[in-house]
Amino acid sequence: MSGQVSYETEVKAGAAKVWEVYGTTKMALLAKEALPDTIIGLDILEGQGAVGTIIKITLAGGFSYKEKFTKVDHENRVKETEAIEGGFLNMGLSLYRLRLEVIGKDKESCMIKSTIEYEIANGASFDVSLVSVKLFADIAEVVKKQLTILAGAN
Repeated sequence: MSGQVSYETEVKAGAAKVWEVYGTTKMALLAKEALPDTIIGLDILEGQGAVGTIIKITLAGGFSYKEKFTKVDHENRVKETEAIEGGFLNMGLSLYRLRLEVIGKDKESCMIKSTIEYEIANGASFDVSLVSVKLFADIAEVVKKQLTILAGAN
């Protein structure tokens, strides 16, 4: 069985400015700083934000996993990561993919879309209600707030 969940939010900043955060490891570092009660550990194990970058993320409660950047498309402003170890993979998923898209609307606004795609391993029992975009919605709201503050300062 497979499925997906998504979250979208509008940001009052140009897509290029938002992509400067989302298209790199800045997003993860900003999220850890802004959500210290949720993201308690974040280690960049390999790479600097390009395809092949591997990050270890530890969430409150000890939920930990490693993800690998599998797509970083600067032209279309799309980044995909896949869990490669731990987390939901240990709980019965065979695929946990996050797609982040920055979709330009006009010069001064864009949409951030976060989509999680998942597949349950053959024969595994997995509670799909555990798959949530809440963390990525929270991160999008942090980025939105940060960029709104910066835009107001200019």
